[in-house]
Amino acid sequence: MSPALEALMEGCRYPGKGAMKGGVMLEPFVHQVGGHSCVLRFGEQTICKPLIPREHQFYKSLPPEIRRFTPQYKGVVSVSFEEDEEGNLCLIAYPLHSDPSDIENKEPLADGEPKNKFLKWAKKKPSGLMENERARQSRKEEKSKSNREDKAEVLYYSLEKGNVVPQIKHNPWSLQCHQQHLQRMKENSKHRNQHKFILLENLTWRYRVPCVLDLKMGTRQHGDDATEEKKANQIRKCQQSTSSSIGVRLCGMQVYHSVTGQLIFMNKYHGRKLSLAGFKEALCQFFSDGRVLRRELLSPVLQRLKEMRAVLEACESYRFFSSSLLIIYDGAPPPAPARPRPSRGGEEEDEEDDEDEDDEEEGAYGGRSQGRDSSGSGSPLVDVRMIDFAHTTCRDYGEDAVVHEGGDSGYIFGLQNLISILSQLEEHSND
Repeated sequence: MSPALEALMEGCRYPGKGAMKGGVMLEPFVHQVGGHSCVLRFGEQTICKPLIPREHQFYKSLPPEIRRFTPQYKGVVSVSFEEDEEGNLCLIAYPLHSDPSDIENKEPLADGEPKNKFLKWAKKKPSGLMENERARQSRKEEKSKSNREDKAEVLYYSLEKGNVVPQIKHNPWSLQCHQQHLQRMKENSKHRNQHKFILLENLTWRYRVPCVLDLKMGTRQHGDDATEEKKANQIRKCQQSTSSSIGVRLCGMQVYHSVTGQLIFMNKYHGRKLSLAGFKEALCQFFSDGRVLRRELLSPVLQRLKEMRAVLEACESYRFFSSSLLIIYDGAPPPAPARPRPSRGGEEEDEEDDEDEDDEEEGAYGGRSQGRDSSGSGSPLVDVRMIDFAHTTCRDYGEDAVVHEGGDSGYIFGLQNLISILSQLEEHSND
């Protein structure tokens, strides 16, 4: 285990006893707005997700020019289900002690997704009740699947103005991901109770009320290894959405409008139905405070997207099939300006203020951020990152039968259209 991971584990120890001692109890990650894999909270600045060999390989072999656009990779942990002192089943992460080369989950599902899902259980039930629960849950899932299109795809919550942070609980999509995989997790834990998870930077940790936009990028979503059925399904989704026309579609969103006190969620099913006009309207909602467009957010987002486009145009043979782009900013209203401190001697006070400003310039991008929070919190005003690389390929992967030439034209096409749309929003907001 690397010194960095050892320090990370030490800082997140679970204060339990027995088998849990020395481990970290994982919790649901409340700001997941898209995807279908459970994302878990490892610590304040770290999340984890089931290890997929291809994605793990991507993070380990990232060229520096792409690394600045992805979450920081922090290593691999071994995860198991355990019972705490009260009889609750929890998911506990431990340092990885096995052979570093043996980092693959051996039992993928039909779609290639590892069978590692998590939801903290209530107290263990007798076996008879568990069988009844299994049957009930199975019926519930079938009904949920059949009625999926009838469910609310856009949700609005009114929060009391003031301290909104304690009022924000689980994003509904995050809960749905956990609930859908609860039954599968129960069954798999009986046969195999050791799983590998990768640790990644929690991109939302700097923000009080994270506003998160998940955009599925590219004109093609299926990987080279997709089955014919999967390929046809993904092609159909692209053709019926904005993916085919502009190379980007909404995959999930949560935004807080501080003026109205409204918290808005959109899921991927709504995103698939959006026309180009509807997609533009959703972007307006995301960058709004409930009354006006927050145009101060657009310039740093656009600069980031243009930098990303230039890098991807130069990335030979990379394909980011089914990858997403996250845009994040803080929806919390800015704190009231601090009253000026009494001067203790004029020039010395000014020098201290200058030093504070210099410290705040180091952002989440590993350098000087172009857009900073003027409240003095030190957080980047916006963050833009690429995520989800389970179907990424490039020439260096070696075992892949298909080797693509040039840059990822579908992804770059989506970036260019996103840049154009946001540029139009910025221009109109200046009128």
